[in-house]
Amino acid sequence: MRTPLVRWSVLSVSLALALTSCAKGTGGGATATPSAGQFNPSATFQGSISVMGFGATDEIGSTRVDLAKKALGGADVKLIEGDLDIQQFLSSVAAGDPPDIIYANRDQIGTFASRGAIIPLTACVEGEQIDTSMYNKNALAQVTFGDEIWAIPEFNQVQIIMANGDLLKQAGLTIEDVNGSDWSKVTAAAKKLVKAPGGKLKVIGYDSKLPEFLPLWAKANGADLLSADGKTAQLNSPQVVKALEFAVGIYDEQGGFAKVKAVRDSADFFGKGNQFAKNELGAMPMEQWYVNVLNDVSPKAPLVFDTFRTPQGEPLAYSSGSSWAIPKGAKNPGAACRFAKTMTLVDSWKAAAQARLDKRKEEGKPFTGVLTGNVKADAEIEKMLTSGGATWDAGVKAFYEANEHTFSLPANPADSEFKKAWQDAVNRVLNGQDEPQAALDKAQEDAQAALDKAWAGWTKRTN
Repeated sequence: MRTPLVRWSVLSVSLALALTSCAKGTGGGATATPSAGQFNPSATFQGSISVMGFGATDEIGSTRVDLAKKALGGADVKLIEGDLDIQQFLSSVAAGDPPDIIYANRDQIGTFASRGAIIPLTACVEGEQIDTSMYNKNALAQVTFGDEIWAIPEFNQVQIIMANGDLLKQAGLTIEDVNGSDWSKVTAAAKKLVKAPGGKLKVIGYDSKLPEFLPLWAKANGADLLSADGKTAQLNSPQVVKALEFAVGIYDEQGGFAKVKAVRDSADFFGKGNQFAKNELGAMPMEQWYVNVLNDVSPKAPLVFDTFRTPQGEPLAYSSGSSWAIPKGAKNPGAACRFAKTMTLVDSWKAAAQARLDKRKEEGKPFTGVLTGNVKADAEIEKMLTSGGATWDAGVKAFYEANEHTFSLPANPADSEFKKAWQDAVNRVLNGQDEPQAALDKAQEDAQAALDKAWAGWTKRTN
């Protein structure tokens, strides 16, 4: 799936704005909790269900949608293509005419739940006899709070280090110099790799991928942005401040973030003219799905890969991704639950992977895997991989290893507002408006206020 994390960054900001304007009308009182009796694994469904935010534009999606249609036993599936339109979704809930199921990022689920826009899925899981042990524990935890499951995990995203081997060699460097295991080496590598003749940046030495990856750098430095119970912001701890200073400092060594961003944004990211193929980027952490993109469009690019590592040399990845949720007022929650279940079953993922494998064979290309929110499916799909040569095999190995060493931010009823607070802080630093400490102090204040308000509202509604 080509789902850059930046897409979710944009959506989270949109979500916060949308919820500000739609806070009334979607919340109104506690969300009705359906009983397990409403969900039956042997039931068949008629009519149709509407799915918002999922396009099934490739064989991974279309294969599973076909299986879901069969599992419904007759009901048609109507896809509302394109990314989830948050304003449209919340308005539809407020109007009492929502879609039957939505496809949303996991870090949106807490806010949707706190506003009463979606229903808890515990009864769905029990009634449809969904085996939750198959799901990635971090993915499931991110959509579980208040003793309820609020969404079914789907794809999973983790980061690995991707680098241009030719540029590394020319600078006398190796992948170990840029994998994060020594921050001073990363900074030194950025300075050696960067090329800016006449002050005009031509080659980015190292892209620390801010603002999106602050949680990754902070965790590598031993800090969590949020307490384990999801109630206390920890954005201005010394470890987070140091992580932000370091990651921003890498840009400063290359002429500043504005110059790096201009080169980054001008790249043919999904095409054969991408930064690695054109020798315009030394190294960066990036989600694993980009390995598949690079292999598809520039299989001969001089790439090298490794897991992202902590200063102690341990693999680490920030787990994020998508999920399925059922809106409040959905006309056919039983069919929606069956749809979410079928889309995420081991057999469904295997069938989708087989479709991708067959297509890649026809094209004479390797099958480099699909990373899901289902650990049992991941294990089965890993057995289906085909070799693309040492370079690409190393990339696949790196992201499967990364998937075994993940963390995620705890679920909470202000997850979107919390994310906006720390991303806004990072952007203020990147734009030269604030120093890291001041930016994170303000983010801490804003985030904690949002958390306190959301948890108070959650307690009032659930009581």
